[in-house]
Amino acid sequence: MSFGHKIQELRARYDELRKTLDVDALTTERQALEGKMGEPGFWDNSDAAQEVVQRLKAVKSETDAFSAIQNRLDDLEVLDELATSEGDADAASEVERDLETAESELDKLQLRTYFTGDHDRLSAFVTLQAGAGGVDACDWTEMLMRLLTRYAEQQGFSVEMIDVDYAETAGISSATLHVKGPGAFGWLKSERGTHRLVRISPFDAQKRRQTSFTAVDVTPEFDDAIEVEINDSDLRVDTYSAGGPGGQHVNKTQSAVRITHIPTGIVAQCQNERHQHANRRTAMQMLKNRLHQVELEKREKEAAAGYSSKSNMGFGAADRIRSYTLQPFTLVKDSRTGHEETNVQRVLDGGIEGFVEAYLRWAAGQER
Repeated sequence: MSFGHKIQELRARYDELRKTLDVDALTTERQALEGKMGEPGFWDNSDAAQEVVQRLKAVKSETDAFSAIQNRLDDLEVLDELATSEGDADAASEVERDLETAESELDKLQLRTYFTGDHDRLSAFVTLQAGAGGVDACDWTEMLMRLLTRYAEQQGFSVEMIDVDYAETAGISSATLHVKGPGAFGWLKSERGTHRLVRISPFDAQKRRQTSFTAVDVTPEFDDAIEVEINDSDLRVDTYSAGGPGGQHVNKTQSAVRITHIPTGIVAQCQNERHQHANRRTAMQMLKNRLHQVELEKREKEAAAGYSSKSNMGFGAADRIRSYTLQPFTLVKDSRTGHEETNVQRVLDGGIEGFVEAYLRWAAGQER
């Protein structure tokens, strides 16, 4: 049995994706970036050099993915011809298995065509805030932070804790994560909104069902070149002791920094660095990112839906994007796409790729 027709179908799909994502232009850009890195004095300006390195990493991830599939399809053609001419059943089985792998890899590349936003290829800041639900909401916020961290790491991104506010009884009241890697914002923007959990409360002696809410905000990490006008008089800067366990330094100095932009109410805070000036620098960069995002969304007439709902977390149905039900049945359902899964534990362990993919397809359809 020959799989030649199927291989040609995948090759046609590959060629179409290559054209859509303009891989030829990416290849040219990669060569230019690699040339820059070979120039004398490249590392004299470390900031500029790091920008080139990060961009090269992003470009290589895409061009390498296409090269890998092209090589696989080339190998499949040779193996299929061999299996057909010699009637080798084992080789035919291998071709069939590799075809499934190639199709799966093309499906992943297909998702990249849904990265329609200008900033989808950037790294991201993810902020979580406990909403209604008391101690259960704080516990849910920590569970959700673990879920998003695991998903990001499974996608190959590095995750750094920028700030965390531990609740008195259990869980966390808020946290900020820095998710680093090309495309982090594009993959994680689907999680922006309010997440609702329904379960038997482990903190209720009467074992009653409790509904809890956590709001998630996802902001692209814009580069330092963005211009955001911030007046010092519009800022309130607070310093405090870093919370949480561990270390002689933690909880002993006022190293953590919280910056509030008074006109908008946007807050950025950082406590992961050992020195106050470093935390302040990171917090200011996060604030600039959020203010820039607000301005972009105002232009797109989306700022009201994206940001004004934060003051009413857990009470407005419009911003609830997903419900996780553990009792009286198990189900996770996205209110935007209708995508649902019954294996809640897998989802809580970071298995949200089905929800992310459904969102990307849904969002692309909304934009048409």
